Amino acid sequence: MSDIPKTPAEWRTILTPMQFHVLREKGTERAFTGALWNEKSSGKYHCAGCGALLFSGEAKYASGCGWPSFTQSIVDGATAYNTDRTFGMRRVEVVCTACDGHLGHVFNDGPPPLGTRYCINSASLTFHPDE
Repeated sequence: MSDIPKTPAEWRTILTPMQFHVLREKGTERAFTGALWNEKSSGKYHCAGCGALLFSGEAKYASGCGWPSFTQSIVDGATAYNTDRTFGMRRVEVVCTACDGHLGHVFNDGPPPLGTRYCINSASLTFHPDE
């Protein structure tokens, strides 16, 4: 349950159409089109909906999938997980625990030692480079 209750109309006033589609309607952006999929600068990634800190640039890697990929979230409890059975698949959805915004999915085909690949939509994130 979201700690940040907002109506769809309220979300639409603070999010771009793509951010609303991804975060609130569980949509996705096309691979290799998001602003952050190839970002290589050091910094932190926050939820575009509520600003919660989600991922560190240190955990980001080039998975080749076309979306920003991370090995883990930055702090325990920053993300939550739901079973996603859309499109005839069984996947694990990743959501922001603060606002319940859809971020993407997590897979078990990532690099060692964790083996996880958080495949996250650029539209669900804002990037804050290190100074």
